[in-house]
Parts: sequence; C-alpha cells; structure tokens
Amino acid sequence: MIYLYYAPTPNGHKITLFLEETGLPYSIHRIDIGAGDQFKPEFLAISPNNKIPAIVDQQPADGSKPIAIFESGAILLYLAEKTGKLLSKDMRERIQSLQWLFWQVGGFGPMLGQNHHFNLFAPEKVPYAINRYQEETKRLYKVLNTQLEKTPFLGGQEYSIADIATYPWAHSHEYQNIVLDDYPAVKKWFDIISQRPATQIAYSKA
Repeated sequence: MIYLYYAPTPNGHKITLFLEETGLPYSIHRIDIGAGDQFKPEFLAISPNNKIPAIVDQQPADGSKPIAIFESGAILLYLAEKTGKLLSKDMRERIQSLQWLFWQVGGFGPMLGQNHHFNLFAPEKVPYAINRYQEETKRLYKVLNTQLEKTPFLGGQEYSIADIATYPWAHSHEYQNIVLDDYPAVKKWFDIISQRPATQIAYSKA
C-alpha cells in the first residue's frame, strides 16, 4: 500500500496519474495547504521541504521497513523502478525520458508556477515579473512542442513518467495565458493523454 500525501495541484496530480495507470493500491491523505497542514511535524517528518506530494511505501521492494519519499520527480522515478512500468528498459529511451523528467521538475514546473503566482495570486501586479514569466512560459512550450513534433511522447514512442510529470502543468495552460492551438504538437499530445481512463480517474480525485 502506498500512502499518498496529496493536494489536487499539478504536482499532486503527477502521482495519482502514475498510481492510476499502474493499479498500485494507494490511500490518499489529504494535506490542506490553506490550513497549514504542510507545516505540521508529522508531515515534515515525511516531507522536510513542507511540500506535497510525498509518499510512504508500506511494502518497499527490499522487504524492509516503510520508506518515505518526497519531491514529485523522485517519487515518480521510485515508483517506476518499483513497478517496472512507465520507464523504458531500452537505454536510449530511458535516458530521453529522464532528461525530460528533469526538464520538467527543473524548469517547466517552477517557471509555470511563477507564472501562476504573478498572474493570479500576487497581492500586487508586478509588470516586470508578469512579463518575465509569461515569456519564459512561451519559450518552454516551444521547447515542448519541438520535441513532440519528433516523437509522440517525451521519451519516444511510449507514454512515460516524463509525460506524467509534464501533463499536469500543461493542464493548467489557461491559467498561464497559453492557447494550446498555438502549439499543435503539444495540443495533440495533451488530447491523447486527456483521453486516457487513468487520467480521467486521477482528475476526479478531490
């Protein structure tokens, strides 16, 4: 059983997407970010950076005691290795998937998160910041589109943890003032993933 410490954010959805795709049994422990649950000592013992998602695997592959993991990219890699799913055994496709996974956690997520903040949630409008993160968002979507013109998924021919990591941030494209029709390869990829049954179930989780 996987205990998932979760809120319905892009990073939270990454893990429900993986778990629904693979059928791993899991239990959601909702973290109310607005109420400050992420700062409670019992959560910090699992996720010292006070961010969701985090998991506790009650049955790790080594048969030892439960293991706690934080950071969405690390969780996805751990779960892919645990299950042998959604990360190719082929060296070249595996490396490509991992490159795009790290691209997402290092750039696509953080920059789009800043876009969300300054466009929607900042207490005052800061034109420089809005423009900076809007332009960087557009640049990153162009990078994504260029890759998806070459292969149907980020790792190559098969759906992988790279797509699972990236999709939830693209799912919020309207918050970023992004029109997916401007990025045709991204739009095609996005629509294919949106139609997957596991995606629809994952997004039904409150």
